[in-house]
Amino acid sequence: MELGFVVQESKFVEEQMATALQQPEVGNGFVSEDARRMIELTRTERVRQKQALNLQRNNILSLKVSQPARRVALEAALAQIEGQIQAIN
Repeated sequence: MELGFVVQESKFVEEQMATALQQPEVGNGFVSEDARRMIELTRTERVRQKQALNLQRNNILSLKVSQPARRVALEAALAQIEGQIQAIN
């Protein structure tokens, strides 16, 4: 499922960011340009993922469903999406 992939991708990006932050500082005491880029890419990716999940969440909330089985499925999907949003935060 695509939602599971988003969380796995987020964890991979977080690991890359942690690796970049562990790199030694440049001689002038600042973080290297590569580390700075990695941090910015990670932030951008997290924002993008959170926006996509919020769009999915809002879409589910906007649906009007009268069938009980469909409602249960949407509630489960909503719970999964909200869990992924919390994992990103």
